Amino acid sequence: MAGPLLSSTKPTSSSISSSPSSSSSSRLFLLVTLLPLSLACFAFILQWRGGLDDPVTHWSTDHHEFPGMGSIHEKRSLTRSGSDSGCVDILGQSRTPSFPYFRNWNFDYKSDLKPRICITTSTSAGLEQTLPWIFFHKVIGVSTFYLFVEGKAASPNVSRVLESIPGVRVIQRTKELEEQQARSRIWNETWLASFFYKPCNYELFVKQSLNMEMAITMAQDDGMEWIIHLDTDELIHPSGSDEYSLRRLLGNVSADVDAVVFPNYESSVERDDIKEPFSEVSMFKKNYDHLPREVYFRNYKEATRGNPNYFLTYGNGKAAARVQDHLRPNGAHRWHNYRKTPNEVKLEEAAVLHYTYPRFSDLTSRRDRCGCKPTKVDVKRCFMLEFDRAAFIIASTANSEEMLQWYREHVVWADGQLKLKLLRKGILTRIYAPMVIIQELKEAGVFSSVVTSAHMSFSKNSSTADSTLSITREASQATGRRRVLEFHLDLDGESQALAVPPQSPPGLEAKTIMKNVYKEFDILE
Repeated sequence: MAGPLLSSTKPTSSSISSSPSSSSSSRLFLLVTLLPLSLACFAFILQWRGGLDDPVTHWSTDHHEFPGMGSIHEKRSLTRSGSDSGCVDILGQSRTPSFPYFRNWNFDYKSDLKPRICITTSTSAGLEQTLPWIFFHKVIGVSTFYLFVEGKAASPNVSRVLESIPGVRVIQRTKELEEQQARSRIWNETWLASFFYKPCNYELFVKQSLNMEMAITMAQDDGMEWIIHLDTDELIHPSGSDEYSLRRLLGNVSADVDAVVFPNYESSVERDDIKEPFSEVSMFKKNYDHLPREVYFRNYKEATRGNPNYFLTYGNGKAAARVQDHLRPNGAHRWHNYRKTPNEVKLEEAAVLHYTYPRFSDLTSRRDRCGCKPTKVDVKRCFMLEFDRAAFIIASTANSEEMLQWYREHVVWADGQLKLKLLRKGILTRIYAPMVIIQELKEAGVFSSVVTSAHMSFSKNSSTADSTLSITREASQATGRRRVLEFHLDLDGESQALAVPPQSPPGLEAKTIMKNVYKEFDILE
């Protein structure tokens, strides 16, 4: 009995071999369980302490980020109202406005960009339009802006904000400025003479040319290399460059080229309740210069949709000119030179995006700016393009309901099948880059931060700001006066090339359209 009993208490060889295996499995299971927990705890501690710098950011010399990729704390600090001290807050985030497109990139970066590009404009728009326009062009490489302001843009609150932005010079339309421009050599020349002493659009065209002349002088003094005249309802679309950069685009232009032409694309709004065109419009009609000839004319009638022309307004684009001696404007759309015929090239991909009548309110706002009569003779005296004439007549003679119906028929693209067909043909195109950039700027708090900073600075240093502003304006006016009087009238025939007005794209005759408008609203012939 003892033998079997004793033998039963001895461990078998199988039990001996299984014991170490079981122990190893337990340890492995424990390791697999604890390792992720340890890593999670470590990550939590890093996040709680604020994280570590990515070493790659220290090795790289190019710290580019896409718009809106700043940290959540950065965006919150831009939009959060804080003390007026301007000190660093408890999160370590400076309250100085910084641009989210590049890491730690402040607004004043003019010395960092080559070539140096400036834009000049004549505007009466408010901040809701002007700020997105300025900062979009800052993103693509423009360093300096010469803003000739009137109306809402010249009001103290708006001007104060614009003047606070580095690289922006605001020129008020004062009596002194008008006296300076009255002595311009342009009045003694013939290339702009056909536009003199006419109201509304003609008056604006002359004013733009005089402002461009002064902007050339400012650009030379500031060491600019390229100058562009652009309205505040237009955005440069630098397609065709290695990156979405106007600086890169113009930097690649051959040194023997004096001017480059950006064909314009026209906005095609899809709703009648657009409030912020730059952020809400993505569909554009391509320019004739960027389309095959047969595609353009084969789809002309469908693309025109009963309007006087393929585009609602102009179709001859805008130009950038190399800043050099004897440069002069040639109307709002082109540049010329007093000593030579400029070597001008047309870009094959880049364009100017023109946001034309994108809001229903544009009908009445244009009407209110012109004191013309809604007659056939008077609208021709005031407006250069047929659609502007038709829109003025509608806004002057129809009630609100009739105006809205006309706007939907002639401006809004509501026909889905027609849009799809013309998108497939290439007549219409979708462009999202400006919309995305401007939306990201807005969400990052750039615009609100600029407004807040300008008013905070004014409230602290109002007397200093007033005196500085006065000195700056006097200096800029003196510069303009000095350079205008330095000009000589030794002109040759080539320098007298006539100013290029806003022109419609190539098209079929559309006189019937205007006749129907006159008949419908009993307009006098």
